Amino acid sequence: MILRCNFEELGALREGARTFLSEGSGSRSPVAAPPEGREEVEALLSQLDGDLIIETLTEQRMVLRAVAAILEGLREEMDRSILATHAADEISVASYFSYAHSLSVFARLSEMGQEMEAVIEVVTGAPPTPEIAATFFFPN
Repeated sequence: MILRCNFEELGALREGARTFLSEGSGSRSPVAAPPEGREEVEALLSQLDGDLIIETLTEQRMVLRAVAAILEGLREEMDRSILATHAADEISVASYFSYAHSLSVFARLSEMGQEMEAVIEVVTGAPPTPEIAATFFFPN
């Protein structure tokens, strides 16, 4: 399946992923990111040059976790920016748009996962198991 992403969404995700990886997503937060979150964000960053091709439910879930981690970091940055300056400050507005673009991708990616789960359940007659989620391929 193809997850279409526009220029602004890809830019926001790249910016958020780089910040997540450079800060360890925990330099300003008392809890550091788990290693698997870091690996998922690193893997996603290398794919953020166009639409995302997602072939299995397992892959969708990994991308969803990466986008969720990026989204959380962008939300924290937006909150910090607003509190440090003003809601209408240029940096705050830019932080809001980065967060909003990433949130849009997260929502579409979540819907994609629900559709993938439904297709697997219709075809197999049962909810997806970890094995089926990893081996049931969806065409582009």
